[in-house]
Amino acid sequence: MSLGYAEKLSFIEDVGQVGMAEFFDPSHVLQCKIEELAKLIQKSKHLVVFTGAGISTSCGIPDFRGPKGIWTLQREGKDLPKASLPFHRAMPSMTHMALVELERAGILKFVISQNVDGLHLRSGIPREKLSELHGDSFMEMCPSCGAEYLRDFEVETIGLKETSRRCSIEKCGAKLKDTVLDWEDALPPKEIDPAEKHCKMADLVLCLGTSLQITPACNLPLKCLRGGGKIVIVNLQKTPKDKKANVVIHGLVDKVVAGVMESLNMKIPPYVRIDLFQIILTQSLSGDQRFINWTLRVASVHGLTSQLPFIESIEVSFSDNQNYKDAVLDKQPFLMKRRTARNETFDIFFKVNYSDGCDCVSTQLSLPFEFKVSTEEHEEIIDKEAVLQSLREKAVEESSCGHSDVVERRAVSEPRSEAVVYATVTSLRTYHSQQSLLANGDLKWKLEGSGTSRKRSRTGKRKSKAQEEESKA
Repeated sequence: MSLGYAEKLSFIEDVGQVGMAEFFDPSHVLQCKIEELAKLIQKSKHLVVFTGAGISTSCGIPDFRGPKGIWTLQREGKDLPKASLPFHRAMPSMTHMALVELERAGILKFVISQNVDGLHLRSGIPREKLSELHGDSFMEMCPSCGAEYLRDFEVETIGLKETSRRCSIEKCGAKLKDTVLDWEDALPPKEIDPAEKHCKMADLVLCLGTSLQITPACNLPLKCLRGGGKIVIVNLQKTPKDKKANVVIHGLVDKVVAGVMESLNMKIPPYVRIDLFQIILTQSLSGDQRFINWTLRVASVHGLTSQLPFIESIEVSFSDNQNYKDAVLDKQPFLMKRRTARNETFDIFFKVNYSDGCDCVSTQLSLPFEFKVSTEEHEEIIDKEAVLQSLREKAVEESSCGHSDVVERRAVSEPRSEAVVYATVTSLRTYHSQQSLLANGDLKWKLEGSGTSRKRSRTGKRKSKAQEEESKA
């Protein structure tokens, strides 16, 4: 989880049980359980996966209640864990991508997540097959029309508060809100209702990386039991629901899932991260109509005032026959202004330098400059999905990042401007199931723990285990 997210939560003293001991099944026991889980998945007609923080710790995101979790260390008076990379650059784990492959194969029917890191969506799980019970740190929602906006930056607020942006749907324009719940917020029907529905339909609910302490979320897997469904729990810590499970596996989630995929003879697909940005060139004639005043802006596709967290700086240069001074734009907003003679034509060159967390250093682009008086507005028709798919295939084939292409081009007559939207491959991850052959606990991306984030009721108010027992007495 993001340390910033933890800091934004309202303060409460009782955050539940923390620092729980971790257990590892012996290698031969683990392998037998992996094979048993693979057979259950193979026979399943309606598989539902329920995930917690334990599937994201291998992505470099600290959890809350594990031995090195945020709240565990806070209670012990120790320094907080350091994220290994910026939150917005976290990449899906082997487990995230394995679930994508199971969904594409028609085996996995629905995913329920307690995490707010947005990695299920980024990995490729369709939105209609995903419930993010506690929200998404990178998602904004329109309270008026229901439109959702997945951002490349972490939304600045939590607690379903208004943000600084508005809905871009025509005839709407309402102020957007963040989607991440605070302690007192109730689970949204939009998320909990389909989660309950699919758990009741499930013949197998697979719980991955969660200590199953948060109510009412932790009771969702149990809803499959009435219809004869089975529960499998994969977690390093013991959970209150272990006795209800058919199989309990104490092992690293990535290792277990990699072993399952190997048993099913299924490959784990690579993850290709593609980020978007736009270059906007605005031009106008000077008062005497001898010169062109122009402004160059490199901006987010989410709005001119939004940050571009994956870009560190931009180096701008011009054709060899031009005497214009090169520029380095190293502060956002990335903006520069120039004046040129009216009849001049030349090329503008860009070196886009990426920030920490990106797998590529930079990308080279160019844009022709030519002033034409036009009263027409137009948008070039480009098959965006085809371009994105081509970029993904090229990145995987060449095992490299930095490839870019245009996915949108539009012109506006007043003020005269042209906007070109670029898609660029900024990160690539490949996963190999032979890692499952390593001894339990020796996986390359070692999990730091598998705690959970909060305890919540449908009515919104959090109840600790002690409070629940007191109310029952």
